[in-house]
Amino acid sequence: MKNKTLVLGASLNAERYSNKAIKRLVANGVPTLAHGRTAGEVAGISIETERVKYSDVDTVTLYLRPSLQASFETYLLELKPRRVIFNPGTENSSLETKLNEHGIETTLACTLVLLTTKQY
Repeated sequence: MKNKTLVLGASLNAERYSNKAIKRLVANGVPTLAHGRTAGEVAGISIETERVKYSDVDTVTLYLRPSLQASFETYLLELKPRRVIFNPGTENSSLETKLNEHGIETTLACTLVLLTTKQY
């Protein structure tokens, strides 16, 4: 899959923005992967609960509050995505700095807005 996006903090709850993002990514033809606390499926995408060592992840879109992000720092660095999108409520300047130091682009944005405005 080219230009894969990993939704980190994926939820089965249709009211959650991570769930809406998965659906919108799939609808826009973006190859999508998902990781969350609870296994399941959204829009045909399996939500993994283990930290799978994916290859060629282009973008990670974060839906984890900052207090939960620290435990994913090493995982994010190992994935080596081109960019990480910090969605509203996930802003974390220390993680952003660390990712930038490792050559990973960071963006403070809303994945849903980026998709809607064709800026994704």
